[in-house]
Amino acid sequence: MASKNQSEFQTDTEKSNSGGVNGASEDRCPIEEVALVVPETDDPSIPVMTFRAWFLGITTCTVLIFLNTFFTYRTQPLSISAILMQIAALPIGKFMAATLPRNEYSLFGWKYSLNPGPFNMKEHVIITIFANCGISYGGGDAYSIGAITVMRAYYKQGVTFLCSLLIVLTTQILGYGWAGLLRRYLVDPAEMWWPANLAQVSLFRALHEKEPKKSGMTRMRFFLIFMGASFAYYALPGYLFPILTFFSWVCWAWPHNITAQQIGSGYHGLGVGAFTIDWAGISAYHGSPLVAPFSSILNVGIGFIMFIYIIVPLCYWKFDTFDSRKFPIFSNQLFTNKGTKYDTTKILTPQYDLNIAAYNSYGKLYLSPLFALSIGSGFARFTATLTHVALFHGSDIWKQSRSAIKNAKLDIHAKLMKSYKQVPEWWFLVLLIGSIFVSLLLCFVWKEDVQLPWWGMLFAFALAFIVTLPIGIIQATTNQQPGYDIIAQFIIGYILPGKPIANLIFKMYGRISTVHALSFLSDLKLGHYMKIPPRCMYIAQLVGTLVSSVVNLAVAWWMLESIENICDVEALHPDSPWTCPKFRVTFDASVIWGLIGPRRLFGPGGMYRNLIWLYLIGAFLPVPVWVFSKIYPDKKWIPLINIPVISYGFAGMPPATPTNIASWLITGTIFNYFVFKYHKVWWQKYNYVLSAALDAGTAFMGVLLFFALQNEGKNLKWWGTELDHCPLASCPTAPGIVVEGCPVF
Repeated sequence: MASKNQSEFQTDTEKSNSGGVNGASEDRCPIEEVALVVPETDDPSIPVMTFRAWFLGITTCTVLIFLNTFFTYRTQPLSISAILMQIAALPIGKFMAATLPRNEYSLFGWKYSLNPGPFNMKEHVIITIFANCGISYGGGDAYSIGAITVMRAYYKQGVTFLCSLLIVLTTQILGYGWAGLLRRYLVDPAEMWWPANLAQVSLFRALHEKEPKKSGMTRMRFFLIFMGASFAYYALPGYLFPILTFFSWVCWAWPHNITAQQIGSGYHGLGVGAFTIDWAGISAYHGSPLVAPFSSILNVGIGFIMFIYIIVPLCYWKFDTFDSRKFPIFSNQLFTNKGTKYDTTKILTPQYDLNIAAYNSYGKLYLSPLFALSIGSGFARFTATLTHVALFHGSDIWKQSRSAIKNAKLDIHAKLMKSYKQVPEWWFLVLLIGSIFVSLLLCFVWKEDVQLPWWGMLFAFALAFIVTLPIGIIQATTNQQPGYDIIAQFIIGYILPGKPIANLIFKMYGRISTVHALSFLSDLKLGHYMKIPPRCMYIAQLVGTLVSSVVNLAVAWWMLESIENICDVEALHPDSPWTCPKFRVTFDASVIWGLIGPRRLFGPGGMYRNLIWLYLIGAFLPVPVWVFSKIYPDKKWIPLINIPVISYGFAGMPPATPTNIASWLITGTIFNYFVFKYHKVWWQKYNYVLSAALDAGTAFMGVLLFFALQNEGKNLKWWGTELDHCPLASCPTAPGIVVEGCPVF
């Protein structure tokens, strides 16, 4: 075991001097951030799928999925990150290594030991892969559970447990099948580097590697210090002083001016001048800014500035686009033409179909201007992603499809992984074909519950097949995942109007299976960096997926059956915590896209019909960038202009706020431009460790605050606990619109 430990704990200096496996410098990864962070040595003899790994992996997966499912139904939902289990597994793993018997046993000729030696980094990685299945693929806010909750709690459907389980399993295993087929494009090439994984790699190295005493503060000590600081600090924005999440000083300067508050509100407005000093707020929607490459940050920043500071103000104050001034400038609510909130119960039949006569009598549905434009940006982002990937990566994809990848130059990590048995592609094909078959079976056996016909299911598979690769390329190179939720729901809403459940099911198989696939691929790249045998990865991900799916649905089913009136805000006691705010959003989406349908909103005569042109505009925008990159090949900055990522600068708003995105941009620029450029040694050693420390400290304090105070109803009430002191920011400014608490113009 001594040789294993020496290899495992080699420092960067020792690796570069040892020659060994890493060979010549030309084999190094061409991505500088990867070359600086990821170790370039490996010891294939280190045990991976040990008893400790199995026990801790399944345990952490089960605990995470239980907690995340339970807390998702609450008024104050709490998302528990896998990083908590990643840290907790280390002392438990070392304890098991110190106490378990080291005897060797034999079972049917197979020899094994409960304790093969010291707890090693590869075991820790495989445990984290298990744990990730309890948060990334089947977490408490997984859309499949949200859809089933909507079917049972909102639409009062009698869908069975077996049908629900098959929906959850097939959605996730379908994603796993896509991931297996796309490994050669999104995992093996060095250019597909998945930036978010570097924070994980840095954390593993900080927890396991021994560093020379003369090399300054160790990464482990740095991690512990900043995790402790983050833990202590989050008590302020998390409980004592929540105003730090949206510090909107402009509203304090102009407390009676609606326009000033619309511009300056960090929570209900454009957030000009507002900022957040809450790590949870900074990383809430685009992830940690410390792991995003600066080119991605710059692209997002360009899109954000164009949208928030140019397009939205012009549409609202200059042109009054879509009758914008009748509504708040920033809101995810639905409105009538009189500026009041839209009551969807007035247009529903008892069977939750659209009552067309009631809809015509009650009036059309309207959106806030920022919400409407954000939906339009989703149209452009979808076609821009397809065009961008076809132009900039199409030739590479074509070559790899013709097996030219076998002759491609491999970096050091791909070469090291060649020493392990690969997973045959047919293993993934079996899962993919099996999940497709069972999914189609749902359309026949549970036709009334699912609503989606078999051809709609096949259409969903085709959509996922088309978009998973281009979106994966964007995420693997920029750490941004352009979504197409709106597109999936738009398409099926046009084809099958008035069927909200069919809309939910189509989105699950057409969009959410892609989300699962990209999560699996990200973990496969983590295993690639950490030199985990591919067959071990396959087993861990598959078992983790099965465990998380069953536990996820079991917990949700138990809560739906045992908590009276769960998710029904009108029927619940006013103090009940089971209001399901996340699933209410899912229900609202099914009303907009499934019940009312996009034809009434975006078709001929619809208020938002002109937004359809953004499909064409999005498809065209990457073309001039590509043309100029060919005309001026020496200008290396031109290919870095990424239209899908630029459009991602205004994605997710709402619920994301401009303050969340602006603070993310500023923080990312500081660390991934200035620190990276002028203090590269510090950045190499500590940047990703700092990201992991901030995540971990915030998460630990969040759990503590929830259990100790918020869950007990011990909430503070004072000036500093109000998120945003901008009450007029949500007011309309059109003449004659009457809204409670707002002046009438």
